Amino acid sequence: MPPVASQNESEDVAADSRIKPSDSISYWSDHPPTVNSMLGGYPQISRTDLRGSASFYAKLLRKHPSVASGKPVIGVDCGAGIGRITAGFLSTVCDVVDFVEPVEAFALEVKKQQMEGKGLVGKGWVESLENWAPEKGRYDLIWIQWCTLYLTDVQLVDCLKKCRNAINVPHGWIVVKENTSKSIELGGDGKDVYDEDDSSVTRTETKFLKIFDDAGLNVMAKETQRGFPKSLGLFPVRTYALRPR
Repeated sequence: MPPVASQNESEDVAADSRIKPSDSISYWSDHPPTVNSMLGGYPQISRTDLRGSASFYAKLLRKHPSVASGKPVIGVDCGAGIGRITAGFLSTVCDVVDFVEPVEAFALEVKKQQMEGKGLVGKGWVESLENWAPEKGRYDLIWIQWCTLYLTDVQLVDCLKKCRNAINVPHGWIVVKENTSKSIELGGDGKDVYDEDDSSVTRTETKFLKIFDDAGLNVMAKETQRGFPKSLGLFPVRTYALRPR
């Protein structure tokens, strides 16, 4: 889900309690498997997004260099959609990229990258993140982008705990890149926002930090995505690099 501020938003004290996974899946199942569709009609933000992610990860590795093990670098694209991030970014930093995507038509697009002989795509799960059971210690990079908004707070904490056990300690990373609701300073009300269109919740940064803490994760680095046209009225997008406490 791109950082588009819908016209059908409403806030609630417990906004995440209104999330209905079946409604979210139904919403996305009605969308064609294209970049334009994945980004809410704003395909022009894709290049900026991918460049921002690559820059963030490069700075992260410079600050926290990993010890070379001689083993393949294995990543996973969580909420992969049609594999835009796998093809445009993760493929440049990983030897193998697994994926998790609940919409079957989108998952098939990711698998096409493997069938076309690129040999990059590894294991795939056609299921929602709350049901995903990753292998312990498998991943050097778990990338979670524009999909946490379809999980309740409890589900997200549980998912991140599973991710915590799935990274290659001590050198692996969990990265969450997600929409955040606007602060009062930016003209928002500083609350979690529920969107009826796709049954999602855009959280405050304060809420994210609490969720990370509840999952036993430290924020090692964070950054706000820059370069999206202000005229589009998009939510702020923030990226967090996480490791176990």
